[in-house]
Amino acid sequence: MKAESARYAAEQLRANDRDRYLATLILPPKARDALTALYAFNADIASVRERAREPAAGEIRLQWWADALTGEGHGAVRQNPLADALLDVVDEYGLPVPPLTRMIAARRFDLYDDPMPDVATFEGYAGETVSVLYQLGAMILNGGRPVETGDAAGHLGVAHALIGHLRAFGYNASRRRIVLPWSVLAANGVNQSEVFAGTMSEGLAAGLAQLADMAEGHVTKADVAIRALPRELRAVFAPIAVLRAQHRRLEIESPFQRASDIADWRKIALLSWWTH
Repeated sequence: MKAESARYAAEQLRANDRDRYLATLILPPKARDALTALYAFNADIASVRERAREPAAGEIRLQWWADALTGEGHGAVRQNPLADALLDVVDEYGLPVPPLTRMIAARRFDLYDDPMPDVATFEGYAGETVSVLYQLGAMILNGGRPVETGDAAGHLGVAHALIGHLRAFGYNASRRRIVLPWSVLAANGVNQSEVFAGTMSEGLAAGLAQLADMAEGHVTKADVAIRALPRELRAVFAPIAVLRAQHRRLEIESPFQRASDIADWRKIALLSWWTH
């Protein structure tokens, strides 16, 4: 990987996904640049809605990435330092391209205002956008050799997505978006107009509490599965320690306020302690 492309990927990740940037700091040096490029690619496609003025512009950006991964030669694409870094990682570690293109396809949901319909759909979305990062990260730590992470990546990916969107509930509501499974909230008597107006209710608190309990269950199952994996792969799953701390700070009774977070130094300490 070119040094300038690696630096660019690190700068983009640090600016756009602070938690995953911190998670790279405890990785083995040889794998750090590769994971950084993968995570920076994810941060880029995850933020397309924020940067696109309308869904059509976001579709074009996502299609550019899909073409970059599946096109022939990659000549002009390599002029983009982030794409250059990602393609080098794909080549060096033999990463399968289909999971990356499915990740891009799943991100099209982000461009529109339709609510996430139900738990099964959310879990599928989390699998395609978050679990896949743990799966491919483990493959990188394994020197490019395929590794079965199964329940570890699956459960941690769903937990990661649930906790992240519980923390971002108020922000998404202010943008008239509901990314958490709507069926759970609707079953508790919540209506969308209340959510978009920032109105708290007993039903909303109950629904969010159910989703927080669901996240805790996935964290517990992920922890058991991770401990069954080879120790040299543990570092890629270290974010579980930060997710636990963020889960404890969830404020279900005031979801429209900006979620509090823990300091960067403490996140690094949690990541390092859990890995060792």
